[in-house]
Amino acid sequence: METIFIQIASYRDPELIPTIDNLLKNADYPDRLVLCIAHQYSEDDKWDSLEKYADDSRFIIIEIPHEESLGACWARNQIQQHYNNETYTLQLDSHHRFVKGWDTMCISMLKKLQIKGHKKPLLTSYIPSYNPSNDPQDRHRKPWGMSFDRFTPEGVVFFMPYHMEAYVNEPVKARFYSAHFAFTLGIFCKEVPHDPLFYFHGEEITIGVRAFTWGYDLFHPHKVIAWHEYTREGRKKHWDDDQNWGMKNERAHSRTRQLLGVDGDVCSPCNKKSFEGFNIGTDRSIKDYEKYAGIRFKDRAITDDCIKNVMPPGKTDAVFNAKFKHTIDLSKDYFIEKDIEFAALIFEDAKNNTINRQDITMDELQPYLNQNNKNFTLMREYDGVRPNHWVLWPFSKSKGWLEKRVFNV
Repeated sequence: METIFIQIASYRDPELIPTIDNLLKNADYPDRLVLCIAHQYSEDDKWDSLEKYADDSRFIIIEIPHEESLGACWARNQIQQHYNNETYTLQLDSHHRFVKGWDTMCISMLKKLQIKGHKKPLLTSYIPSYNPSNDPQDRHRKPWGMSFDRFTPEGVVFFMPYHMEAYVNEPVKARFYSAHFAFTLGIFCKEVPHDPLFYFHGEEITIGVRAFTWGYDLFHPHKVIAWHEYTREGRKKHWDDDQNWGMKNERAHSRTRQLLGVDGDVCSPCNKKSFEGFNIGTDRSIKDYEKYAGIRFKDRAITDDCIKNVMPPGKTDAVFNAKFKHTIDLSKDYFIEKDIEFAALIFEDAKNNTINRQDITMDELQPYLNQNNKNFTLMREYDGVRPNHWVLWPFSKSKGWLEKRVFNV
């Protein structure tokens, strides 16, 4: 009998029980499911009880007081330790809805890919959204894929969803991995387990690369299998409760750079041992992944095909271009004069040489100055290397150049 090991890490989520109930209700074979839940709970949340499943033999519930949790990746690692040779595995978040027969659909897609020669296919994506307060009316009805967005200043790759074409009639080759929907062979839990020292950022790009190097072929489902709730409105997040979450996240940033070689970073001999069990596979190399995806880690370079979301694999002779995209955090306090004409925004290297300059005009700035919020963000992007820092230098009509501020990237 083919079974599915369901992985759900939940953190104080009022959508957990509706998600479980909907998953079971819409499965063709609910008796073939094993649901392992890392239940990170608070005694204050009286609604957050899994007692109704306590005597259900399909459930493995790991009860974790929320103050003892070390984050999402740590919780997912706890779950994977309970894998017991189930045929398949499906990793989810705790806020989903499902189509009727989702389990049969997933298995059927996977088997068809295997028939086509993909020994270890992996179905994954940023799946379409639903709105708990207006469900099912607000469900998006077309499948979504994942495309490249940017490198963060810390060296983590971020993605964005895109709407797949309606005429697609089979799973689409994918560059990237989503942690909130991943269906594949059960052995994935052993071969590509979650690194418990990760926190949040870096999880998806490192799992995606590791999976590829372990011989897994990534695909986006061509049909809607489930929906995901993206806003997290009204829900406590781990970083709301953990005052030290920033330190954990920075450790994840460092491990991401070391594992993938971002900016030429490499593991020192003493650090390398800490990746045992969570390392790159041997079926393919990181360079193989970079060629396939069109993204190069050592200099944060990407190909035109990756930018344009052309289906992989990438071309052998593809040109990699360094691209920098950064969110600029600003405050109204930087623009106190009433007659500011513009603000110079300059990206510089470590020797203060200009790499790129994209000034902020008053037409761009004024809407933010008129809003109630004191802080706001702008996005800047250019073709070129990562800067060491950026400079903000406003110009006033009456007072000339105002205070120059320098911000590290």
